[in-house]
Amino acid sequence: MLGFGAMLGALIAESGAARVITSKLVEIFGPRRVPWALMLTGFIIGIPLFYTVGFLIVIPLIFAVTASTRLPLLYVGIPMIAALSVTHGFLPPHPAPTAVAVTYQADITLTLLYGLVIAIPAILVAGWLFGSTFKNSWTALPEGLIKAEPDNPHRVPGFSIAVFTALTPVLLMAGAAVAKLTLPEGHPVLTLLSFIGDPVIALLLAVLLGALTLGLGLGRKWSDIMDGFANAVKPVAMILLIIGGGGAFKQVLVDSQAGDYLVKLFNASNMSPLLLAWSIAAALRIALGSATVAALTAAGIAAPLATGGHASPELLVLATGAGSLTCSQVNDTGFWLFKEYFNLTIVQTLKSWTVMETIVSVVGLLGCLLLDLFI
Repeated sequence: MLGFGAMLGALIAESGAARVITSKLVEIFGPRRVPWALMLTGFIIGIPLFYTVGFLIVIPLIFAVTASTRLPLLYVGIPMIAALSVTHGFLPPHPAPTAVAVTYQADITLTLLYGLVIAIPAILVAGWLFGSTFKNSWTALPEGLIKAEPDNPHRVPGFSIAVFTALTPVLLMAGAAVAKLTLPEGHPVLTLLSFIGDPVIALLLAVLLGALTLGLGLGRKWSDIMDGFANAVKPVAMILLIIGGGGAFKQVLVDSQAGDYLVKLFNASNMSPLLLAWSIAAALRIALGSATVAALTAAGIAAPLATGGHASPELLVLATGAGSLTCSQVNDTGFWLFKEYFNLTIVQTLKSWTVMETIVSVVGLLGCLLLDLFI
């Protein structure tokens, strides 16, 4: 599944689809509503792309919009980066929420559906509301990091094709989730939608569609497309090592019965299991830095909460993902990536990036607690 996600991301990046989506949305929303356009762009681009890859793709777009509109860099950039962060922490098929869903034995399609509900207010508060506080905060574009885009010898995709291809896995998985909630067991439509909405199948279909719409349909050779796939899959090895290491540590925690001890403590208190899972992930995030490692480790500790019927496993996935985003600081590579590309001091990065990540985390937790009242 990670490999298919990387392949789809490569197609979106190399075909110019990301640039097409950004340009069109900025044109539609107009210069006065640039943050809204970039939030939507970041959300669309962020779903199929790993966070670091998505960040490096949107940075030139942020710089280009900043230069053309003469708006402050953080005012332009934070809405898009917030959207990327939300998709990274909440939504399958990203590595952390997908792996945590497996640990909690949660339904991935329902996790995606609930995650989309929570993602909207998180992006609005952290991206638009918080981002608007930087409307008068001017920082210079960093020198040496702005590079002209290479000429694309092939045609670029149309806006509708670019958006549809990028959102194909989400549409398929969301369709399966809605069908499970509305159709009776054994219904033929439910069977079909459940099959094509399976995360692996949905991403495979999206890659095949992308190869046609963003590859062959734009005049690219099949050999070039396959080379792009091969290059895109290489970074997945490191992500698999991180997930494998987190899974091994999780198993140590399971075998040591640390989770069972935690459940005993929980039964003796009135704390919400969602708040407990969020707190564990948040503490690990602050200590370890990596959101993925924090989420996987927290899932190993809190796994008995999911199997014991204390809360919806899908909401536990989202609460754990939200906790893993909180309070990013100097031990997180994302902190330094944001600092250098946005040409900030450490204090400025703490006031912008760290606060933004914490807002996403807290709004995600509040969304989980609110949904818990109805699920």
